[in-house]
Amino acid sequence: MRKVYIAGIGQTPVSKGQGVRGRYMARDAIQAAIMSAGMEASDISALFVGNMMGGMLDRQQQLGALYADTAGLRGVESMTMEAACGSGAAAVHIGYSMVAGGLHDLVAVCGMERMTQAPRDAITRALATAADWELEGAHGESFISLNARLMALYMDRYGTRPEQFAPFAIAAHANALSNPNALLKKPIDVDAYLDSRVLVPPVKLMDAPPICDGAAAIVLASEDALRGLSRAGASIEIVASAVGTDSLAIDRRADPLKLAGAELSSQRAYAQAGLEPNDMDIFELHDAYTIITTLSLEAAGFANPGEGTRLGEEGITRIDGDLPIATMGGLKARGHPVGATGVYQIVETVLQLSGEAGENQVRGAETAMVQNIGGTGATVVTHILRAA
Repeated sequence: MRKVYIAGIGQTPVSKGQGVRGRYMARDAIQAAIMSAGMEASDISALFVGNMMGGMLDRQQQLGALYADTAGLRGVESMTMEAACGSGAAAVHIGYSMVAGGLHDLVAVCGMERMTQAPRDAITRALATAADWELEGAHGESFISLNARLMALYMDRYGTRPEQFAPFAIAAHANALSNPNALLKKPIDVDAYLDSRVLVPPVKLMDAPPICDGAAAIVLASEDALRGLSRAGASIEIVASAVGTDSLAIDRRADPLKLAGAELSSQRAYAQAGLEPNDMDIFELHDAYTIITTLSLEAAGFANPGEGTRLGEEGITRIDGDLPIATMGGLKARGHPVGATGVYQIVETVLQLSGEAGENQVRGAETAMVQNIGGTGATVVTHILRAA
């Protein structure tokens, strides 16, 4: 297997109701990534796209070919990856595999989701397809209600109080304030968290991410190809790219509070990189809901079962803590444009490891884990990045 590097990054501001077509958001992100890599579009030989709901909400499929055409890459190998909320990282995983396996030297990866043009009930139905339709969706379960079930079970089993989840949301909003591409630039405190509207008990508005639009892109390069680029800046190597899966339906899992897919994905990534949890300077996790933040910290080996919220309460996951998460606002406050989220996470982590994260810079960050989750933990893609 060859070494794989991230040579360029691009992103659009996460937005709501701007009316920009998905193809143009994707074009802007892809072209920005190519420009930051110091190369021409003609140097790219493949494009992999992450998207979940284009066919359902935008009435548009074949996004691989569409975005290649729109971004000036017509004719390259291109296709779309779907893994629910994990679609973006799934596309990165395929791009990584193509370069590592020697099939391509320079590959672009783009994640895009356009949601806010659709009616809210259509968005809710589309998001519910990330669950098991036969066992969950057909019985009225929504993505919010499934996370509410997990949160209620966690609180009952471990005696966790609502305010113990609050530090995750508070820190995410604080970090978003200085991210120019974040959607929610409004600080919150414990009272704002506790007083926020209940969506499905016990999940509150401040436990959940906003519906939004956005696109992010990266350029992946082999070691030889990287040497030939005129780019300036740090080289970031992907030292692990791993996937784990679990049952879609949470009732089919041995323990709904154990994200087995996340645990498998994390363990495979650690083994691939020859690293351990305590080697991570940053954990850019999938904070779609505060309960998923909690369970992810436990599944990835940073906390014992029932102790995930302690990391937030003790400030460990703050940007100045020992294990910063959601460093640019996360899904909670940067926003969660579903199929694009996994690529946004990679872009933001590259900024951190390159020392270019501005006011949000994590001091001395050299190694980071990035984890993107599809559904309530059915598909989990983990990458470990390191400053070369």
